[in-house]
Amino acid sequence: MKISAIELYEYDLTYSHGTYIMSKGRSAKQQPSNLVRIITDDGIEGWGEAATLSGNYLPVFAGSTSAALRELAPYLLGEDPRKFTRLQRVMSGVLMGQANAKNAFDVACWDIFGKSVGLPISAMIGGVLSTDLPIFEAIPLSSAQNSIDYVHKRSAAGIKRFQIKVGDDPIADATRTRELIESSDKDIFFFIDANAGWTFLEAATAMRKLEDLGVYVEQPCLDLADCAMLRKVSSLPLVIDESLLTFADLYRAKYEVSAGALNIKLGRLGGITHAVNMRNAAQNLGMHFCIEDVWGGDVTAAAVSHVAASAQPEYLMHTSFFNDWTNEHVAGYQPRQFNGRGAAPTGPGLGIEIDRDFIGAPVATFRA
Repeated sequence: MKISAIELYEYDLTYSHGTYIMSKGRSAKQQPSNLVRIITDDGIEGWGEAATLSGNYLPVFAGSTSAALRELAPYLLGEDPRKFTRLQRVMSGVLMGQANAKNAFDVACWDIFGKSVGLPISAMIGGVLSTDLPIFEAIPLSSAQNSIDYVHKRSAAGIKRFQIKVGDDPIADATRTRELIESSDKDIFFFIDANAGWTFLEAATAMRKLEDLGVYVEQPCLDLADCAMLRKVSSLPLVIDESLLTFADLYRAKYEVSAGALNIKLGRLGGITHAVNMRNAAQNLGMHFCIEDVWGGDVTAAAVSHVAASAQPEYLMHTSFFNDWTNEHVAGYQPRQFNGRGAAPTGPGLGIEIDRDFIGAPVATFRA
């Protein structure tokens, strides 16, 4: 089997709850998403997605992802889409980094592999271990009342796990977090996420004020050494996200930071192949994790769901279906979460059907 053609598509993804606000004023209402269609010489097609939240979230932006996809595509023509290690080596030989773009090609090739053998991706990366995935949503950084209103609205729809965005003024962050937790039902699980926006002093200040709540704190500071120093001032459990890029980061998170959990994102690591490797290593180390991505729609949600569904359930804290956070749907709003729970599609490959009328014509085509 060989890759005979690659098509690139673009569409705009808008946030379904207004403005998505993170630490230090970073925000997004609408971001472009890149779709990849890979076609083999025997007519099997696979789809992948590469979306970015904003250009100041990670060192990548929509334009760089689009350019990277165009740079990589010609080198994949003629390759066997089922040889994932080979494909990763080819892409790394062309571009250093650009994991978000590589993610789209990797997911599309897994989609092809699954369709070629008639199995969902989850069956090929460990087997389905959970058909009842806990789904979380993020609460944008806003006023306490706006946050409370958001939780009331989304918990009525069944969501019971929420990530509270923090990372500005530490005292205000702590006050808002406390008000939100204390005003909500006791069966709701909250954790906070600074998106690496706090300095060490700010993180220490906020965490001391939240000590009695026992909340998980995700990526308080960007540098792992700063996160490690926080263990001396607070016992709150830490989750590492933006700093997790390599296995070296994984071991540092475990043995230097004493982090209890990780956020494993397909787009940050380079696809299903690398995410599964990181997930399996985390499981072997007895670490908990969230499986998600940087941003995306239906294709991203499907890819994430397969990695989450094949994880060992005792280590999976939760996952996200980003197509519940966005308005546009390229695959009929599938997969879907219901009452805060989700499952991976059961059809071959990703298990979803792309609406070709919705996405229109490709913006670039490459043929062998």
